[in-house]
Amino acid sequence: MDNYRAPLTDIGFTLAHVVPLSTLSSLSAFAHADGETMAALLEEAGRFAEEVVAPTNRDGDREGARIVDGGVVTPASFHAAYERYVSSGWGAMQHPEEHGGGGFPLLAALAVKELITSANMAFSLNPLLTTGAVHLLTHHGSADQQARYLPHMITGEWAGTMNLTEPQAGSDVGAVTTRAEPVSDGSYRLFGQKIYITYGDHDLSEQIVHLVLARLPDAPPGTKGISLFLVPKFLVSDDGTLGARNDVQVVSLEHKLGIHASPTCVMAFGENGDGAVGELVGDPHDGMRQMFTMMNDARLGVGLQGLAVAERAAQHAEAFARDRLQGRAPGAAPGVQSPIIDHPDVRRMLLETRATIDAMRALCYENARAIDLSLNAVDEDGRRAGQRMADLLTPLAKSWCTDLGVELTSTALQVFGGMGYVEETGVAQHLRDARIAPIYEGTNGIQAVDLVMRKLPVDGGASVLGVLDTLVPDQLPGALSDLAGPLAAARDVARAVTVDLLGRSDRPVDVLAGASAYLRLLSTVIATGLVVRGVAAAHAAAVDGSLPGLPDGTLEARTLRARVLVTRILPCVHGLAPIVTAGSDDLYALTPDRAGV
Repeated sequence: MDNYRAPLTDIGFTLAHVVPLSTLSSLSAFAHADGETMAALLEEAGRFAEEVVAPTNRDGDREGARIVDGGVVTPASFHAAYERYVSSGWGAMQHPEEHGGGGFPLLAALAVKELITSANMAFSLNPLLTTGAVHLLTHHGSADQQARYLPHMITGEWAGTMNLTEPQAGSDVGAVTTRAEPVSDGSYRLFGQKIYITYGDHDLSEQIVHLVLARLPDAPPGTKGISLFLVPKFLVSDDGTLGARNDVQVVSLEHKLGIHASPTCVMAFGENGDGAVGELVGDPHDGMRQMFTMMNDARLGVGLQGLAVAERAAQHAEAFARDRLQGRAPGAAPGVQSPIIDHPDVRRMLLETRATIDAMRALCYENARAIDLSLNAVDEDGRRAGQRMADLLTPLAKSWCTDLGVELTSTALQVFGGMGYVEETGVAQHLRDARIAPIYEGTNGIQAVDLVMRKLPVDGGASVLGVLDTLVPDQLPGALSDLAGPLAAARDVARAVTVDLLGRSDRPVDVLAGASAYLRLLSTVIATGLVVRGVAAAHAAAVDGSLPGLPDGTLEARTLRARVLVTRILPCVHGLAPIVTAGSDDLYALTPDRAGV
């Protein structure tokens, strides 16, 4: 029943019409990423996800990761799948050609990442962190560090990690106490402990490259005193060969609600007394800025997890609903049980889920396209515009898509009824796995704070208001023409609450009280607008004869789902608006001991 099928038609439609890959393949840097090449890549990636990665999902959840003889052992099925991942070169797609990468746009790579993440979220976390580490070293590493580490990390032969959190320093990263002591040869010795380190230790790659935040002896307090260090599991000689084991150890594994096969480690640096050997990355006391390069990459990757697991859960629920016979649906013959997909409320759940996934995919892919433009647009104005869009969409994609990932996997379980609440059907795993995504890489509340306190006011709100102004096409084709009014009304609500928040800069507590509701409202409007605009473009292409061949019923299905977004999902913005503008008085009307909190 839980046989994952790569949604190549939906992804292809998104890349052709909703977030056009052609806007990037027309750039000289991405001329090789044309539609025909991408279609072939996606077909092969889909086959890899279906046949190699997806079969590891259930047994990986059952077996989990464990510590054996001081090291982490991953599920048996992961080893062959990871070897195939490395040999196939999927992890190299988006990275620079000069270091052995494929030089494809992030948008193209993100589509492949979606397939692998849907197939097995726990498996995909190792490549996610490695990709982020490569991205960081590409931007901030020295030429020597890049030469020694990047070729192996880009292939996936070596893995990468992100080491921020400590027991006393979670979201407040400035409270980290791990220390780095300089030595005479120019290296450093690190001492401290980090927690919640995804794939901090494992047996899938021969080397693990830890990127660690720590303090130098002369560091000022807070985030301004944090430096970034590269600490390998095994020391690397000048010729690139691996040497002695570094003083980096896994202390324990967290026992988690989901993603059981992904080891979440407590890591100790320098516990044997001499310190873990590390190299400074970039300048001293600049570690937080550097780490944000990796964190923002990971935040989009986590947003993609919400989409990917929702896609897997939706497929699972749809298959069950077609097979499960129960009751008699309206219009069915007496005495004959109907498949539950014929019952109106089940159809509602499935169709609203499928429409919402379209919107999540549109938002994540548009975020990736903006990042590509920020680095590769033909002129500085284009690069700045891409950066502004990427800055705006990253907290939206991370937060909105992961919240919805939890909601939609819960809906999938609801379709199963009582059978969903037992582990044997497998749908419960999707909900358990999805639940972490709103928490890590900056909780969704922190994403909302970032949106209203940093991203919204940076240019007086011009970026947000400009995006909203482009959402409604001047004309919609006949099949969609009645959606222009509701979409414009929702856009106007978003504009109004945006202006309201901008006008409260003298009372930030009011802005913060409405931040999460604002993020959901803004995300819903933007993502719905992207979907409607894309479906409208497909209709226009069908009229002028330029619409490529699609499976029968694709355009009709996407039109229906766009309609569902506008009529059933988008109206929530009218209810969210008064929450955004309500202020904070009710939150502080009583002291905590009297407020029931």
